Amino acid sequence: MNLAAKLAILADAAKYDASCASSGTDKRHSAGAAGKPARGLGSTEGAGICHSYAPDGRCISLLKILLTNACAFDCLYCVNRASSNVARARFSVDEAVKLTLDFYRRNYIEGLFLSSGIIRSPDYTMEQVVRVAKALRVDHGFRGYIHLKTIPDASPELIAEAGLYADRLSINVELPSETSLKRLAPEKDLRAVRRSMGGLRSRIEEAKADKRAPRFAPAGQSTQMIIGADGSDDRAILGTSANLYGSYRLKRVYYSAFSPIPDASARLPLAAPPLMREHRLYQADWLMRFYGFSVGEITEAGGMLDLAVDPKLAWALRRRDRFPLDVQRASREDLLRVPGLGKTVVDRILSARRFRALRVEDLRRMRAPVEKALPFIALADHRPSISLLDGAGLRERLAPRPRQMALAL
Repeated sequence: MNLAAKLAILADAAKYDASCASSGTDKRHSAGAAGKPARGLGSTEGAGICHSYAPDGRCISLLKILLTNACAFDCLYCVNRASSNVARARFSVDEAVKLTLDFYRRNYIEGLFLSSGIIRSPDYTMEQVVRVAKALRVDHGFRGYIHLKTIPDASPELIAEAGLYADRLSINVELPSETSLKRLAPEKDLRAVRRSMGGLRSRIEEAKADKRAPRFAPAGQSTQMIIGADGSDDRAILGTSANLYGSYRLKRVYYSAFSPIPDASARLPLAAPPLMREHRLYQADWLMRFYGFSVGEITEAGGMLDLAVDPKLAWALRRRDRFPLDVQRASREDLLRVPGLGKTVVDRILSARRFRALRVEDLRRMRAPVEKALPFIALADHRPSISLLDGAGLRERLAPRPRQMALAL
């Protein structure tokens, strides 16, 4: 099989992995210091690192491939499982390195996202993945972004070596609960995943604490959960995410809506979940990490997120007794809970209100989404009526139209 045919198979096989962002690493480039020659190849600086997006919104600026889609495991939700009848291919280490360099030189990519099916054993697979990253860094001086998907059952020494060459490492938990993982992916061990995450956290923190230590995965670690392959509700999914953030200091949890696969098991759902559910989970995740919301506050009584409106607006509509909020006196924490007000706008409000009483036009100049926020705030020239806050039509008025929802996705 020629290289182009392999690429077609192995790039397509990698499309189900959403956790390939490129943010958070050290800034590096190939230019040398003043008066000195350039060192290495590639860069992690500038907007170009995430310059291209797929129709569904996922970033494709990294060369995103599997080393092979042949896998010894038989995870029922995976198109590359051992019992699948898809076409198989495998890159050699040299082929993966050549592709990365060729794509970079053509200005198609700024880095590499590399994962793999399990070949022979976890240690053998991890060794092959590390060899690609090492060859790029050591043999070719590649200074672009590298994200490696690690194999949980691989030896700690191999995973530790991977962190010396990668900007980010990730280990997918795949499903929100251990019960679901045992039912759909019996060869995978959640305890092994968590052990590996714990080991990565320790090494990342040690490298940051000791400035003399070699760089180790400076962009941290991430993981991914498949949404809709089992019966877990959004509360369970977000609860797992909150636990992972707290226990292992992950940079990101990625959510990937389950996509029905050929010759699927009867234990899997027949249809994919709404893509809007994935979108709402990302919004809820953001509220937990940056806005001080707890899992219990975000989810509805039934454990699911409201697909019609964003999680912050849904929360505010359930807590109308807390509004309207006086913008002139409210704390930063309370202002961050107002629909439409993000961190940047809130910081501008806190700075400006020290000098004058704020009005609607002031918020417009701050580029706040005024129409969304006004029902929940009081300003010098605006106070919403009680009937507006209590009115049954407020949700319908603030909910995005179908075209706006499509654009959001």
